[in-house]
Amino acid sequence: MHGKKTVLLGVTGSIAAYKAVELASALIKKDLDVVVVMTEAATRFVTPLTFETITKNPVSTELFSRERPYEVEHISLAKRADVFVVAPASANFIGKYAHGIADDLLTTVAMAVTAPVLIAPAMNSAMYSCAANTANMQLLKARGCAFVEPAEGLLACGDVGVGKLADVDTLVSAILKALYPKKDFLGKRVLVTAGPTRERIDPVRFLTNRSSGKMGYAIAEAARDRGAEVVLVSGPASLPSPAGIRVVDVESTQDMLDAVLKEFESCDCAIKAAAPADFTPEEVSGHKIKKTGADGMVLKLRRTPDILAALGGRKGSRVLCGFAAETRELEAYATEKLRRKNLDLIVANDVSRADAGFGVDTNRVTVFSADGSIAEYAGTKREVADFVLDEVAKILLAREGHRDA
Repeated sequence: MHGKKTVLLGVTGSIAAYKAVELASALIKKDLDVVVVMTEAATRFVTPLTFETITKNPVSTELFSRERPYEVEHISLAKRADVFVVAPASANFIGKYAHGIADDLLTTVAMAVTAPVLIAPAMNSAMYSCAANTANMQLLKARGCAFVEPAEGLLACGDVGVGKLADVDTLVSAILKALYPKKDFLGKRVLVTAGPTRERIDPVRFLTNRSSGKMGYAIAEAARDRGAEVVLVSGPASLPSPAGIRVVDVESTQDMLDAVLKEFESCDCAIKAAAPADFTPEEVSGHKIKKTGADGMVLKLRRTPDILAALGGRKGSRVLCGFAAETRELEAYATEKLRRKNLDLIVANDVSRADAGFGVDTNRVTVFSADGSIAEYAGTKREVADFVLDEVAKILLAREGHRDA
C-alpha cells in the first residue's frame, strides 16, 4: 500500500499467537500496512484466514509456495518491511535466528531483512531464563535487534513467572518507536563507560565488584539508535560487543581513567555507568601468593583514581552524567556526589532491590539534576537508558539554544 509504513509481522507457535491477531488489528488502526508470516506451528493456534481478514493481505506460511511463483518470496517480503516484528517469538525462533539457521519461511525472511528488528518473546519462565535462551537473546541484542521484554504473571502452563507476551499497547508503542525513531543525538559524540574493573592482587587473584555492565551497554546501544557516534569504554563484562559502537576494553580503574581521558576531549557528553573498583592493592605480587601460616594474610589497599571527579574538573561545556549505586540514604549520597564531582546529572539506584540490582534486566532509578529537578523511572534497562538519554538531551538542547542566542 503506497504511502503507508509496512509492519512485517512474524508469528510463531505459541499459545500467545492469538494476541498477535489483536496486535495486527491495533496496527491497522494506526494506518499501518501489516503483512503476516506464520510458522507451521503458529497455524495450529490461529488460522491464516483470521489474519488475512484483518490485514487485507495474504498470509505467507510456506518456504516453497507456488501461489506466487514469479517472486522469490522471502526476499520480496523482506524488502517490504519498514520494521520486522516477531510476536510472539518462541525460544525455537530466537535460537535459530541467533545462529543463522534458516529452515522455514520465517527464519529465511529474518535472514534477509534489513529493516529494524523487534522481538517479543513468549514462553514458559524456565525456558525464558535458561542459559541457552539468555545467550541467544544477548547475541541478537548485540547485533542490533530490539526486544520487548515479556510480562510476569500466570502462564498458560499454570506456572507463575516471567514469560507472558507483552501487552498490545506496549507492543504498539515499541513498533511506532522503531518506525519513527528519535534522532536527537544525530551529530553528537557520546562517551559511555560500563562494567566493573579488576585490581590485581597476583597473577591469579583480583579485586572487583558485581557490576554486569548491562546498564552501560543499554545506554550505549540506545545512544547509537538515536543517532550518536558512541564510544564505549568497558571493563570486563560477559556481554558481546554491540554492533555499530567502538568498544575500548580495559581492565583496571587506571586503565579506564586513561581511556576515558583520551576520548573525553572530543565528546559532547559522557555518561559514566561503570562501577570501577575504589581500592587497589598497594603491592601486586608477580607470583601466586601461597597459603602460609595459620594467621591468614593482610592486604593493604590504596584508593584508585576518581574517574568521575577527574572528568568533572575538565567538563567545560560538555554534559556529564554519573551513576550512584547505593544501599541506603539514596538522595543524600547521590546529591552530595552530584555537587562534589561537578556533574549535570546523577542516576541513583538502590542496588539492594531485586528489580534494580546487579545482573538483572530491570532497573529503578531516580535522576537528580544540578538545577534541583528530580525524575524517577522504572522499567527494563533499555527503557531506563532511553529515559536517561531524554534527560541528557534536555541539557544538550538548552545549551545549544543558549549558544545560539
